[in-house]
Parts: sequence; C-alpha cells; structure tokens
Amino acid sequence: MIKAVHLKNFKALRHAKLPLGRFTLIVGPNGSGKSTALQALKAVGNPETVDFNLIATVGLPNAATVEVRVEWGSPFEGYESTTSWFPGRNVGPALAGPGLSESTINSVRRVLESVRLYSFDAQAISRPIQVARHTEVTPDGGNLAGVLDFLHSSEPERFELLNAELTRWQPDFDRILLDTPSPGNKSLLLRTRKGGHKIQATEVSQGTLLALAILTLAYIPNPAPIVCLEEPDRGIHPRLLRDVRDAMYRLSYPKNFGESRDPVQVIATTHSPYLLDLFKDHPEEVVIADTLGQDVRFERLSDREDLDEILGDAQLGDAWYSGVLGGVPSHP
Repeated sequence: MIKAVHLKNFKALRHAKLPLGRFTLIVGPNGSGKSTALQALKAVGNPETVDFNLIATVGLPNAATVEVRVEWGSPFEGYESTTSWFPGRNVGPALAGPGLSESTINSVRRVLESVRLYSFDAQAISRPIQVARHTEVTPDGGNLAGVLDFLHSSEPERFELLNAELTRWQPDFDRILLDTPSPGNKSLLLRTRKGGHKIQATEVSQGTLLALAILTLAYIPNPAPIVCLEEPDRGIHPRLLRDVRDAMYRLSYPKNFGESRDPVQVIATTHSPYLLDLFKDHPEEVVIADTLGQDVRFERLSDREDLDEILGDAQLGDAWYSGVLGGVPSHP
C-alpha cells in the first residue's frame, strides 16, 4: 500500500504531499490537483511514456526536475520509489530502503505498473468489442462487454452476484445479457423486468452504464492492486451513492464482503457533497485538496484539530460546501 505521494513540479503540483490510506476520497475544487495527482501516480509505473514537456510545471527553469516520490506502507514499509523526469529522459522508478533485494524491487515495480486510472464514459462502455483471450476494462470503461463475457463463462457465481447487485441498483432491469452481433464480437444488453425487452447498451441511460462499470470492477476476481477512480458518482442518482461507496469498499476491504483476495488500494475523486456525507464517521479516508496561491495542499480531514467543533451535528457535505473546511472554489 502507498502511504503518501510526494510531488515536485508535476503540472500544478509544484510541491505537494498526498497522504493515502487503504481507501481515500479526495475532494476539492476544479484545478486543485486531484486528477493531476492520480495522473502522476499512473505515470510512475510507465515513466517512459510520459513527455517531460507535458507534465512540467508551466514556467519551470530548463535545469529543473519533475519528481514523484512514492512512500510505501505494508508490505513494503520503509521503502520509497523515486521517479524523475528531465528534458529528453527519465530516471526510475528507483527504489530505496533497508535490506533492498531484487525480489522487492521487482514486486514494487509490478505494483506500480499495475496502477489503473479510470474515468468512465458511457459511450465507451456501450460500444461492442472484439473478444480477446485476455480482456480488461480500459481507462474509459471500454471492453466492458468482454470482461462481463469472461465472468459469465469463467466465474458464473460472480457474474450472478454482479447481476443481482445491478438489478437491485436499477430495478427496471432483471438481467445482464451478452450478444454476438458478428463473429468474434460481443455486445452488451440489459433485459427489462417488465416485458422482458432486450435493450442495447447504446440505448441505456448513462447512469446505468456507469453503475455497471463500477460494479464490474468490484466483482472481477483479480483487480489491480491500486485503482484510481475519477468521480465515480458522476451521472448516478444521489440515492445510489451509498451503493457506489460500498462497491469501492468491496475492493478495499474484501474480507468485509466475504472475499478472500488481497485488498485493493482505492483512490477516488469527487465534487459531490452527497458522497462526502457518507464519510463523516471516517475522516481518515477523506483528503481535502486546496489551492494556496500557486501551490496546492492536500490535507487529511482527520488531521484537523478543529474537526469536531466544526462539524457538530452538521452533515460533512454541508460543512465542506460552506467553505469552512476549505477545498472549494475561491472568488476574487
């Protein structure tokens, strides 16, 4: 698990530290570095694919360095990975720590290479796909039909659990269906509870498709060790946000849901006070992103000494929306 990410000269993050836990929800205004921090974490696993000129802070001197340092927790407690970018080259991720071994270096590298960053798009989710032997959900939600087809054929019990959960979220439907519109291709459909009509995914609401993508991540047998989700509440009715939270918790705390696999570290962003309300009892899972002049600060909510005084009987979302916690747009 990653304990913190230290960022230097990465886009708007000139000098920032993002604290992380098993589950972290980052809330803040547009331009406060939420998405940038997730992009930096993804870049560390594949530094050669990143162009220095596209990630360097605007106005950075030619001799300056872009750097992302990852501070590890269990099972790599005491280790740090540092990746640096210079014009025309990159260095890292270089691992440092006590008793360093080739096995540890390789294990950490595999985790970093496996970071997944998702920003789901309903059009990509609904698109028919060509079936491949090894298919995973793409960053925008593409290939979902292929992943569901794999679950249906190879993990039927998981598929049925996923189907039951989706139809609980969206009771107008009673079945996830997969069609073969042409040889080697799969498309996604949903069957209506009333009348049994088969509806192509392209005709299904955006919110339903986004919900299905989130649930699919929660029910696949071998998810990535680190999953970043951009606004998982987007397009979903506020009354379903508790279910969205629980789907993310299913990834992070699998034993609580009867799963035997390893936990996934989940980092999500939001602008929703309704989603934030669900974390009032877990302020250690909330990070407030705020802009201070040209700098960005990430602060874990539980680190605020005045938190109990501020909240009292108020909803967490209301307190954040009011601006008293920071992390809201500033006005001139």
